[in-house]
Amino acid sequence: MKPQNDKDRLGRRGFLRALGVGSVAAAAPLVTDARADTESNDEKRKARYKETDHVKKFYSVNRYPAKS
Repeated sequence: MKPQNDKDRLGRRGFLRALGVGSVAAAAPLVTDARADTESNDEKRKARYKETDHVKKFYSVNRYPAKS
């Protein structure tokens, strides 16, 4: 195996830098503009939590105190 010199190491660093810059440039078109909420005020205020059987089972398995 031949010993590595500074030129070889810098070449690898440059390759990794270019790879990082390329991945950022490729991901840039995937970013979209922020949009306003589509929920109405009534939908925002409605209750979303439902204590179903599987939620109760989770609580019992993880030893959460029972709700009264």
